[in-house]
Formats: sequence, C-alpha cells, structure tokens
Amino acid sequence: MEKTDDQLITEYLGGEETAFALLVTRHLKRVYNFAYRLSDNAEDAEDIAQETFLKAWRNLKKYQHGRSFKAWLFRIAHNTAIDLLRKKKEYMLSSFENEEGENPLLDNLMDPEPLPDQLVARAEDKKLVDSLLDKLSPLYREVLLLRYNDHFTFEEIGEALGKSIHTVKSQHRRALIILHKLLVESSY
Repeated sequence: MEKTDDQLITEYLGGEETAFALLVTRHLKRVYNFAYRLSDNAEDAEDIAQETFLKAWRNLKKYQHGRSFKAWLFRIAHNTAIDLLRKKKEYMLSSFENEEGENPLLDNLMDPEPLPDQLVARAEDKKLVDSLLDKLSPLYREVLLLRYNDHFTFEEIGEALGKSIHTVKSQHRRALIILHKLLVESSY
C-alpha cells in the first residue's frame, strides 16, 4: 500500500532521508507542468520546480499535517512562479481588473452560445486548446490548469493560491468566459 504524503513527511522529519525523495518523485511532474504552463519556458519551469521543492524542504516543519500537502506545495510553486515572472516583468494582469482581481466588464457579459466547457469538450485539437490557454493571463490560466490538469477542488486551488474559494470560483468562471470567446473567435 502506497504511503500518504503525510506519512512520508512524518517519516522524513523522523530521520528517514528517502521519504522526501519519494515526495519529490510523486509531485515533480505536476509541479513542473504547472510551472511550464505559467512561464511558457522550459528553463524557467525547471527553475521554478527546483526552487519549489527547495522551499518545501526548508519549510517542511511548518507544514500542517492533515491539510493537503499537494495544495501546500502548489502554493509554493505559484508564489515562486509569480516571483520569477515579476522579476522578468512578464506577469501582466488585465487592465480592467481591480485590486481584488474582479473584472466588472466580464462580470456583465451575457452570451447565448454554448458553455465554454462544452466547446472545450468538442475541441479535438489539443494544440488549439493549448494555444488558447496560453493567451489567458497567468491569473486565469493557473486556475484552469489546477482545476482540469491537476484535478484540484476549488478549495484546494484556493489553498494553493492563497485565495478565498469565492475568488477562485469567480476567476474560474471568468477564465471560462474568456476561453469561450477565444474558441468562438478561432472557429471563424
């Protein structure tokens, strides 16, 4: 039977050196993929992933047992990616968003077209979907990636990104609206 993340952390903190290596092996691919999708650069993604696990290792004693290690780890990855992107001045937010991340323009749009997730389900071309996701701001892209690629719940996404569940749901909805518009535009 495979050990849980909490069990591996307890073992590592108890002196079992290989337990942390198992945690890294278990989560490295997801953290790297998440970092790559945020940075759109393989070298930056490697740096983000490496720094994420280094920070996790340094702060493992601060991890609260019983909470989602995956969400805790992705919060570190998110913060590390944001720091790197800010340093590179590539992190852009919509000019219509306020300080809370709300976009009144998008909140008031009504569209009779099929729902964005229905359009995505119909899209057979993965390259098209990937290229459309790359057009989203990192703020929205990371919510969609955590939700659909990493199968996080809204609660886990909120914990990973340090946001309330309402903010996460709102950003998820806005991201789907934008993605829907991009899909409709690309079909013409």
